Amino acid sequence: MKKPTKILSIYAIAMVMAGMLAGCGDKTNDGAKDDDLKNNSSLESAAEETAGESEANDGKGTSTEGSAQSESENSAGDKEDNKTLSQYSSQQIEYARVWLQLGPNQDLDELYVRHIPAGTPLNPEDETSAHYQEDVIQLAGSRLADGSVTYKGNGDGTVNVYNVPLRWDGQYPAGEKFYSDIIENTKQVSIEPGEDEKVIELIEKQIEE
Repeated sequence: MKKPTKILSIYAIAMVMAGMLAGCGDKTNDGAKDDDLKNNSSLESAAEETAGESEANDGKGTSTEGSAQSESENSAGDKEDNKTLSQYSSQQIEYARVWLQLGPNQDLDELYVRHIPAGTPLNPEDETSAHYQEDVIQLAGSRLADGSVTYKGNGDGTVNVYNVPLRWDGQYPAGEKFYSDIIENTKQVSIEPGEDEKVIELIEKQIEE
Protein backbone atom coordinates (compact mmCIF):
# COMPACT_ATOMS: atom_id res chain seq x y z
CA MET A 1 0.00 0.00 0.00
CA LYS A 2 2.92 2.42 0.41
CA LYS A 3 3.87 2.48 -3.31
CA PRO A 4 0.50 3.73 -4.62
CA THR A 5 0.56 6.57 -2.09
CA LYS A 6 3.98 7.63 -3.31
CA ILE A 7 2.85 7.58 -6.90
CA LEU A 8 -0.23 9.69 -6.08
CA SER A 9 1.91 12.21 -4.21
CA ILE A 10 4.29 12.56 -7.13
CA TYR A 11 1.36 12.95 -9.52
CA ALA A 12 -0.22 15.61 -7.31
CA ILE A 13 3.04 17.55 -7.13
CA ALA A 14 3.42 17.33 -10.89
CA MET A 15 -0.12 18.65 -11.42
CA VAL A 16 0.48 21.55 -9.04
CA MET A 17 3.71 22.47 -10.80
CA ALA A 18 2.04 22.24 -14.17
CA GLY A 19 -0.69 24.57 -12.93
CA MET A 20 1.86 27.04 -11.65
CA LEU A 21 3.70 26.99 -14.94
CA ALA A 22 0.47 27.52 -16.81
CA GLY A 23 -0.32 30.48 -14.54
CA CYS A 24 3.07 32.02 -15.19
CA GLY A 25 2.60 31.55 -18.91
CA ASP A 26 -0.78 33.32 -18.78
CA LYS A 27 0.68 36.20 -16.84
CA THR A 28 3.52 36.52 -19.36
CA ASN A 29 1.09 36.45 -22.28
CA ASP A 30 -1.22 38.93 -20.59
CA GLY A 31 1.73 41.24 -19.89
CA ALA A 32 2.81 41.02 -23.52
CA LYS A 33 -0.72 41.80 -24.65
CA ASP A 34 -0.87 44.77 -22.29
CA ASP A 35 2.46 46.04 -23.62
CA ASP A 36 1.25 45.64 -27.21
CA LEU A 37 -1.92 47.58 -26.44
CA LYS A 38 0.07 50.32 -24.77
CA ASN A 39 2.46 50.50 -27.72
CA ASN A 40 -0.40 50.58 -30.24
CA SER A 41 -2.14 53.32 -28.23
CA SER A 42 1.06 55.37 -28.13
CA LEU A 43 1.55 54.99 -31.88
CA GLU A 44 -2.04 56.05 -32.57
CA SER A 45 -1.63 59.11 -30.29
CA ALA A 46 1.62 60.06 -32.00
CA ALA A 47 -0.02 59.70 -35.43
CA GLU A 48 -2.94 61.88 -34.35
CA GLU A 49 -0.57 64.53 -32.97
CA THR A 50 1.45 64.50 -36.23
CA ALA A 51 -1.72 64.86 -38.30
CA GLY A 52 -2.87 67.75 -36.08
CA GLU A 53 0.46 69.52 -36.45
CA SER A 54 0.35 69.02 -40.23
CA GLU A 55 -3.14 70.55 -40.44
CA ALA A 56 -2.04 73.44 -38.23
CA ASN A 57 0.99 74.05 -40.47
CA ASP A 58 -1.21 73.90 -43.56
CA GLY A 59 -3.46 76.49 -41.96
CA LYS A 60 -0.47 78.69 -41.18
CA GLY A 61 0.77 78.28 -44.74
CA THR A 62 -2.58 79.36 -46.15
CA SER A 63 -2.65 82.28 -43.75
CA THR A 64 0.86 83.28 -44.78
CA GLU A 65 0.00 83.04 -48.47
CA GLY A 66 -3.13 85.08 -47.87
CA SER A 67 -1.14 87.71 -45.99
CA ALA A 68 1.46 87.85 -48.76
CA GLN A 69 -1.26 88.26 -51.39
CA SER A 70 -2.97 90.93 -49.32
CA GLU A 71 0.32 92.80 -48.86
CA SER A 72 0.96 92.57 -52.61
CA GLU A 73 -2.48 93.99 -53.40
CA ASN A 74 -2.01 96.75 -50.86
CA SER A 75 1.38 97.53 -52.33
CA ALA A 76 -0.16 97.77 -55.82
CA GLY A 77 -2.88 100.00 -54.46
CA ASP A 78 -0.30 102.22 -52.76
CA LYS A 79 1.60 102.57 -56.01
CA GLU A 80 -1.55 103.72 -57.79
CA ASP A 81 -2.36 106.17 -55.03
CA ASN A 82 1.22 107.50 -54.91
CA LYS A 83 1.55 108.62 -58.53
CA THR A 84 3.87 111.59 -58.92
CA LEU A 85 4.54 114.09 -61.70
CA SER A 86 7.96 112.49 -62.25
CA GLN A 87 6.14 109.64 -64.02
CA TYR A 88 4.99 111.96 -66.83
CA SER A 89 6.66 114.01 -69.56
CA SER A 90 7.14 117.77 -69.27
CA GLN A 91 4.78 118.22 -72.25
CA GLN A 92 1.99 116.25 -70.56
CA ILE A 93 2.43 118.30 -67.39
CA GLU A 94 2.38 121.55 -69.40
CA TYR A 95 -0.87 120.65 -71.21
CA ALA A 96 -2.55 119.80 -67.92
CA ARG A 97 -1.36 122.96 -66.14
CA VAL A 98 -2.41 125.20 -69.00
CA TRP A 99 -5.89 123.70 -69.04
CA LEU A 100 -6.12 123.75 -65.26
CA GLN A 101 -5.51 127.52 -65.30
CA LEU A 102 -7.10 128.60 -68.58
CA GLY A 103 -9.55 125.87 -69.61
CA PRO A 104 -13.21 127.03 -69.60
CA ASN A 105 -14.51 123.69 -68.28
CA GLN A 106 -12.57 121.63 -65.73
CA ASP A 107 -15.05 118.74 -65.67
CA LEU A 108 -13.81 116.99 -68.80
CA ASP A 109 -14.25 113.46 -70.11
CA GLU A 110 -11.17 113.76 -72.36
CA LEU A 111 -8.60 116.46 -73.02
CA TYR A 112 -7.62 116.49 -76.70
CA VAL A 113 -4.18 117.83 -77.63
CA ARG A 114 -3.73 119.05 -81.20
CA HIS A 115 -0.39 120.20 -82.60
CA ILE A 116 -0.76 123.00 -85.17
CA PRO A 117 2.40 123.77 -87.20
CA ALA A 118 3.51 127.26 -88.19
CA GLY A 119 2.01 128.39 -91.49
CA THR A 120 -1.44 126.90 -90.76
CA PRO A 121 -4.34 129.37 -91.29
CA LEU A 122 -6.03 130.54 -88.11
CA ASN A 123 -9.36 129.86 -89.86
CA PRO A 124 -8.97 127.21 -92.56
CA GLU A 125 -12.49 128.06 -93.82
CA ASP A 126 -11.57 131.65 -94.70
CA GLU A 127 -9.26 132.42 -97.60
CA THR A 128 -8.42 135.83 -96.08
CA SER A 129 -7.18 134.24 -92.83
CA ALA A 130 -3.71 135.04 -91.53
CA HIS A 131 -1.39 132.17 -90.62
CA TYR A 132 0.24 131.12 -87.39
CA GLN A 133 3.82 132.39 -87.28
CA GLU A 134 4.88 129.66 -84.84
CA ASP A 135 3.96 126.12 -83.81
CA VAL A 136 1.04 126.18 -81.41
CA ILE A 137 -0.92 123.77 -79.24
CA GLN A 138 -4.69 123.64 -79.16
CA LEU A 139 -6.35 122.00 -76.15
CA ALA A 140 -10.04 121.09 -76.25
CA GLY A 141 -12.59 118.90 -74.54
CA SER A 142 -14.69 116.23 -76.25
CA ARG A 143 -17.69 118.60 -76.35
CA LEU A 144 -17.96 122.00 -78.01
CA ALA A 145 -19.21 123.45 -74.73
CA ASP A 146 -15.90 122.50 -73.06
CA GLY A 147 -14.19 125.29 -74.99
CA SER A 148 -10.55 125.39 -76.09
CA VAL A 149 -7.17 127.00 -75.40
CA THR A 150 -4.70 127.73 -78.20
CA TYR A 151 -1.22 128.71 -77.11
CA LYS A 152 2.52 128.65 -77.69
CA GLY A 153 4.75 127.51 -74.81
CA ASN A 154 7.82 129.69 -74.21
CA GLY A 155 9.77 127.18 -72.13
CA ASP A 156 10.05 129.57 -69.17
CA GLY A 157 6.74 128.94 -67.41
CA THR A 158 4.86 131.38 -69.66
CA VAL A 159 2.69 130.83 -72.75
CA ASN A 160 1.42 133.05 -75.57
CA VAL A 161 -2.36 132.64 -75.70
CA TYR A 162 -4.23 133.12 -78.99
CA ASN A 163 -7.81 134.34 -78.80
CA VAL A 164 -9.18 131.93 -81.39
CA PRO A 165 -12.33 129.80 -81.06
CA LEU A 166 -12.58 126.07 -81.57
CA ARG A 167 -15.21 126.66 -84.23
CA TRP A 168 -15.43 129.86 -86.23
CA ASP A 169 -18.86 131.47 -86.47
CA GLY A 170 -19.63 134.72 -88.29
CA GLN A 171 -19.48 136.35 -91.68
CA TYR A 172 -16.57 135.32 -93.89
CA PRO A 173 -14.36 136.37 -95.51
CA ALA A 174 -13.54 138.46 -92.45
CA GLY A 175 -10.48 140.15 -94.00
CA GLU A 176 -6.79 140.00 -93.23
CA LYS A 177 -6.90 142.77 -90.60
CA PHE A 178 -9.34 140.77 -88.48
CA TYR A 179 -6.88 137.89 -88.22
CA SER A 180 -3.74 139.98 -87.96
CA ASP A 181 -5.27 141.72 -84.92
CA ILE A 182 -5.73 138.33 -83.27
CA ILE A 183 -2.06 137.47 -83.80
CA GLU A 184 -0.83 140.86 -82.61
CA ASN A 185 -2.99 140.69 -79.49
CA THR A 186 -1.75 137.39 -78.14
CA LYS A 187 -1.34 137.50 -74.35
CA GLN A 188 1.62 136.22 -72.41
CA VAL A 189 0.43 134.35 -69.32
CA SER A 190 2.46 132.87 -66.45
CA ILE A 191 1.27 129.34 -65.74
CA GLU A 192 1.01 128.27 -62.11
CA PRO A 193 2.11 124.75 -61.07
CA GLY A 194 -1.32 123.94 -59.64
CA GLU A 195 -2.12 120.98 -57.40
CA ASP A 196 -0.31 117.79 -58.40
CA GLU A 197 -3.41 115.61 -57.96
CA LYS A 198 -5.49 117.77 -60.31
CA VAL A 199 -2.65 117.95 -62.82
CA ILE A 200 -2.36 114.15 -62.82
CA GLU A 201 -6.13 113.78 -63.25
CA LEU A 202 -5.96 115.92 -66.41
CA ILE A 203 -2.90 114.05 -67.69
CA GLU A 204 -4.86 110.79 -67.38
CA LYS A 205 -7.54 112.29 -69.67
CA GLN A 206 -5.18 113.50 -72.41
CA ILE A 207 -5.50 112.24 -75.97
CA GLU A 208 -2.96 113.49 -78.49
CA GLU A 209 -4.22 113.86 -82.03
